[in-house]
Amino acid sequence: MKSLIPLAAALAACCSLPAQPGPLIVGVDRAYIDLKASPGEDFYNYANGAFSSFPIPGEYASYGVNQEIDERNFAILKSILETSAQTGGPKGSVAKRVGDFYAAGMDETAIEKAGLAPLATWLQSIAASKTPADLMTVIGKMQAHGLDAAFGFGVQIDDKDTTKMTGAFAQGGLGLPERDYYFRAGPEAEDIRQAYTSHVAKMLELAGDTPAAAKSSADAIMALETKIAKASRTLVERRDPEKNYNKFERSALAKLAPDFAWEGFLAQLQLPAAEKTVLVGQPEFFTTLGGLLQSESLDSWRAYLRWHLLRQTAAYLGHAFVDERFVFYGKKLSGTTELKPRWKRVMAAADNAIGEDLGQLYVRTTFSPAAKERALVMVKFHLQAMRNHIQGAAWMSEATKTQAYRKLDTMHSKVGYPDQWRDYSKLALTRESYVGNVIAAAAFELQRQLAKLGKPVDRSDWLMTPQTNNAYYEPTLNEMCFPAGILQPPFFDEKADDATNYGALASTIGHELTHGFDDQGRQYDFEGNLKSWWTEEDAKRFQERAEIVAKQYDAFEPLPGLHINGHQTLGENIADIGGLRVAYEAFKLATVGKKLAPADGFTPDQRFFIAFAQGWRTNQRPEQVRLQVTSNVHSPTRWRVIGPVANFPEFRAAFDCPPDKESWPPIW
Repeated sequence: MKSLIPLAAALAACCSLPAQPGPLIVGVDRAYIDLKASPGEDFYNYANGAFSSFPIPGEYASYGVNQEIDERNFAILKSILETSAQTGGPKGSVAKRVGDFYAAGMDETAIEKAGLAPLATWLQSIAASKTPADLMTVIGKMQAHGLDAAFGFGVQIDDKDTTKMTGAFAQGGLGLPERDYYFRAGPEAEDIRQAYTSHVAKMLELAGDTPAAAKSSADAIMALETKIAKASRTLVERRDPEKNYNKFERSALAKLAPDFAWEGFLAQLQLPAAEKTVLVGQPEFFTTLGGLLQSESLDSWRAYLRWHLLRQTAAYLGHAFVDERFVFYGKKLSGTTELKPRWKRVMAAADNAIGEDLGQLYVRTTFSPAAKERALVMVKFHLQAMRNHIQGAAWMSEATKTQAYRKLDTMHSKVGYPDQWRDYSKLALTRESYVGNVIAAAAFELQRQLAKLGKPVDRSDWLMTPQTNNAYYEPTLNEMCFPAGILQPPFFDEKADDATNYGALASTIGHELTHGFDDQGRQYDFEGNLKSWWTEEDAKRFQERAEIVAKQYDAFEPLPGLHINGHQTLGENIADIGGLRVAYEAFKLATVGKKLAPADGFTPDQRFFIAFAQGWRTNQRPEQVRLQVTSNVHSPTRWRVIGPVANFPEFRAAFDCPPDKESWPPIW
């Protein structure tokens, strides 16, 4: 693996990149503010009300500041991809891999001509399955190539021994977004289920079934998936890390699900024999699934596997499959009206397949060493702010605070891009098969993960690509990660004032830091182990405060009759609320002794809060709001502003608002 500078310099010769595509977005934009609105009653509307009339482009389910950042990032990536496809590079080079992948994805003529031929071997294996053991062999082959079916498998850090990697099984196997879609009552829920069944039938028709056979198979698939869903845990239940940590001896899997051909499956995955234990997130799910492999007809299972093969590859096949997939997953579920341009879809696939190849060129034009240094300074002040909040938490005992400080002091931060880039040199890509490249990349990634077993945990590995407009906190590593893709204006601008930078990044640095101490993150210690470090009384006090947050969000009603589930979104809500408070404290620490002047007609404190709210500036389609509320752990964007500023005295003072009608003790 090569360092950033030499490799980037080598690639610069073959790739001419744009300087800064599109205008930079400012942290505080008066054009979006509705001065007639009351900041104390609806701060989102005050900060973003003038944006509410902005039309959502057809290709988007929601559109706002994140999508504007994405479009700028996409323009840079498009230039990288197109230049690489045109000029190529030596065999095994980054430029050749990037160019070959993109060229294959953009060759619509070849894709249409190939039809389902790239999937022929998979379809034949499914059709040839005559026993439940055969089905498990096929499922094993699929999962070895990144094609999930029936359940999920991956490699992860052991939550209770973070010095080790382990294989892990989890519930899965559904085509609808979440298990409750199969059971939710009401005409809208029933309409989605019917639309889903029709979509499955149409996809099977495209694969060669007669209309009658396709409908019969789709009905059988829906019935089977409903049974799988019934055995699945809810989103709320899956948020409990203790209940979803279950270690099994490999030899004991046969007792958990006697009807599974476990060793045949694991042989297909090439799980090393030295791995004597695995994690099983939801044991009862696998017990039920094993029974379904015996009780359900082979015809139903074969139809099910064909469908899930098509579901996961449709985006990389001919236009008929792409279009039909969009009709359901795009239009029906999200409300989007136009399919994204082909180059964006291929770009997203390339980002998923060889993302760090793209990242090496991306960071050259978007993230300077000075930007990285300033971001690290901001992280330092956020850590100090959290320390102050812990110290000031009168509800915590000194014993628990001592452990909290220890966790804070050992928290690691990744900023911008990896120190060492991922090596894809053994990944064989061609210009002949787009779907073949996607599957090959997925198989390569699983083998890369399996190769970690039996070795020390690689703490340098990144879980996101540098160009990703997102961030994360990983509890088992006790680390925060802020890719260069999100450290872009208006979230972060190395030339901007502290008020806008700290305000806009409240939903990033402050948010991710607080995740280390939310209802899930607090259960992991300074080494990342799922291990209690709270006194019993302090844990009880935390839970009491968390219940207040859940109740607060339960009352929010994004659509008539549709309320946010406060427990489903609890961790993100705690991080949103705490993140804003910690970021505000960090802003104050960073500006001690500095004379801050008003700008754009707003005080520094007002600019901080407006930058925070405008960082969530987004218009969402009703379908997308409904999808998010029913299948996501994040609240819709408007309530990610309204919730955190509620009961925040410093916010109300900044805008000269009357005191809150009611107040409650904050967690952080």
